[in-house]
Amino acid sequence: MSTTSYDVPGTPPGAAPPVRRVRVAVRGVVQGVGFRPFVYGLATRMRLAGQVTNTGDGVLVEVEGPPAAVERFCARLAPEAPPLAVVESVRSEELPVTGESGFRIVPSLAGGPVRTLVSPDTATCGDCLAELSDPADRRHRHPFITCTHCGPRFTIVTGLPYDREHTTMAGFALCAECAREYHDPADRRFHAQPVACPACGPRLRLVTADGGDAAGGADPLRAARALLSSGAILAVKGLGGYHLACDATRPRAVAELRRRKARGDKPFAVMARDLRDVEHLVELGPAERELLTGRDRPVVLLRRRHGVRHAPDAPVPADGVAPGSPDLGIMLPYTPVHHLLLGAGDPVAPRLLVMTSGNLSGEPIVTDDAEALERLAVLADAWLTHDRPIHVPCDDSVVRVCDGEPLVLRRSRGHTPLPVTLPVPVAPALAVGGDLKNVFCLGQGDRAWLSAHVGDMDDLATQRAFDRAERQLESVTGVRPELLVCDGHPGYRSAAWARRHAGGRPVARVQHHHAHVAAALAEHGVAEGVRVIGVAFDGTGHGDDGAVWGGEFLLADYAGYRRFAHLACVPLPGGDAAVRRPYRMALAHLHAAGLAADPGLPCAAACPSAEHPLLRAQLERGLNCASTSSMGRLFDAVASLTGVCHYAGYEAQAAIELEAAAVSAGDAVAEDPRYAFSLAEGRAPGRPALTAGPGPLLAAVVADVHAGVPAGVVAARFHLAVARLVRRVCARARDTTGLRTVALTGGVFANTLLSSACARGLRADGFTVLRHRGIPPNDGGLALGQLLVAAGTGARTG
Repeated sequence: MSTTSYDVPGTPPGAAPPVRRVRVAVRGVVQGVGFRPFVYGLATRMRLAGQVTNTGDGVLVEVEGPPAAVERFCARLAPEAPPLAVVESVRSEELPVTGESGFRIVPSLAGGPVRTLVSPDTATCGDCLAELSDPADRRHRHPFITCTHCGPRFTIVTGLPYDREHTTMAGFALCAECAREYHDPADRRFHAQPVACPACGPRLRLVTADGGDAAGGADPLRAARALLSSGAILAVKGLGGYHLACDATRPRAVAELRRRKARGDKPFAVMARDLRDVEHLVELGPAERELLTGRDRPVVLLRRRHGVRHAPDAPVPADGVAPGSPDLGIMLPYTPVHHLLLGAGDPVAPRLLVMTSGNLSGEPIVTDDAEALERLAVLADAWLTHDRPIHVPCDDSVVRVCDGEPLVLRRSRGHTPLPVTLPVPVAPALAVGGDLKNVFCLGQGDRAWLSAHVGDMDDLATQRAFDRAERQLESVTGVRPELLVCDGHPGYRSAAWARRHAGGRPVARVQHHHAHVAAALAEHGVAEGVRVIGVAFDGTGHGDDGAVWGGEFLLADYAGYRRFAHLACVPLPGGDAAVRRPYRMALAHLHAAGLAADPGLPCAAACPSAEHPLLRAQLERGLNCASTSSMGRLFDAVASLTGVCHYAGYEAQAAIELEAAAVSAGDAVAEDPRYAFSLAEGRAPGRPALTAGPGPLLAAVVADVHAGVPAGVVAARFHLAVARLVRRVCARARDTTGLRTVALTGGVFANTLLSSACARGLRADGFTVLRHRGIPPNDGGLALGQLLVAAGTGARTG
């Protein structure tokens, strides 16, 4: 083997220059992101010898040359890494000098521990988009254009190390041109595993329900655009599953999609061609623009603009897209297919598309092509599909902006499977989350991996999807759980799954709201043993006393909690029936507060006449009435009292529409002292908790409704009253314990109006406020908290 010659300043003529060889192990998101080509280029420019390869643990580099150059090389690996790379650690060790010549990329090393991190799927990069629209480029209008800086990653990975044979691209042999690019270290597509072109890549098809050619031999994208423009509903295969799409500006198409999907009034997300097509519709600050145009491309919930003039040809979504919502969910195209569907030079193309998950209500997103033809047959008129398999389901992430910062409400595409760094080390464990918005979590050491959004565990298909997703995440993380962790609710299906799959391993149970608080602490890196005041507001969580909790003030750390205060309990008449019919909660709250259900109140008028006497008897005798302290149910009650929402067709509809009403009232509404909660010492044995009674507040609401005060004003006063309650109780807790940090958590704090008011008031009172940003405040973040509570021994086994 020849020896590399180095020109080292200061070396005497004829003397051999000093040479050093090191092995560098790089861990993090360093596979599938162009890291090996980057290393090759850096080493070559610095005239260093050696090699680079992928392993199950990351990227392994051996580099040889002058000591100062080797030192600079190692120092540049992390700060100059490719855009999609996340370098967690760079560790080096000395090796004997070999005299090796040149630098090369060698085949991946199989075997050994699997600890490397897979990149999330990312939006098509600017370079690929330029080629997509260039008639002179061989990938002009290629629906699967990609490079090392963009495209599918997590959803196509079938194993590690991340090489083409370990992806769903394994069945597509590279043509000569693509092979040249793939093997050229100077090319942007060097070792880009999904690389392809029209000659060798996946094929797009527009098919009918029987699998026939719906395009009639023509360009499937042009035919798909024509169908959408005529009002059809298409099933469109994306990165992590199918979407259902229609022209968002056509009221009949939107109404028909809503009818077929049995979606009620739940808002649809809209995909726009670019920001110019939505600027007249929504408020766009710097944070919103960055989220929309970044590489993650989530659905961003944006406040609607009202009374704004816009150009006559500006696209406007149909009213049925998001009825009753203060926001529009907007996303921009993140695949070449999306860009081409929305035009890319074709004048016959919609400018706004409804893009909603391709599934039947309550089921997981569909990924398999044959299953899509079967299960979506009642929903779609045609299928825009292709022959690249989806290995891992991954729904769109959902984000909104609160006080200028992102608030993730659904952490999925663009985030999964990036790990969360833990402040407390954990033994290998699996936390299975809750039953709504299910997300599970694997953890080991200082890392935790949250799954993509799975869905609601009521459905058998979702439980099967949970099985598949759990096995797949184990395979790419290398975590082999020794402990399973679940919610304390005895009837949760996720908990039943954990018990069935325990296989002799212990199963720990964690109280629901304790897990919420722990998730907030973990996100902020709070150390073990540090207690905070946790304000956990949501709709439903199993309490220690068997009641349905949800308006909780906990003094908590990872190891345990004490219930310091809670919303006064009221009957939950009919259980889930009361959740679906907010007028029932309004009448239950009036009954508990000793207030008359005047027939003139909107909630009384909404209750069917035949139901009135039955409901009254139920409340008086406590028949089929669980007890609840839920803040979510209080929001439901006020929504019905004010006439905003009496029937909830989707989760949190009443609360969302109450927030919309409050937003419509503007910022001029001031606090009203009549809107207040009573505070009383609890009567429970042991360490009684404060009880916050909403009676005075409800009396003020009733009085204002009778007086004809607009619903928006009442809603705004209610939000301010809840924020004032949080300040009062937290002040009492500080006086009692000396704690000065408050964590706001639970699904109710997805309400940015409430979250902002609480944080503003608490900070004015001298508190440090912890709020969720990258981990959802709702049950989508529950599993992370379960994991940390189990690590802190705050869980119960059995």
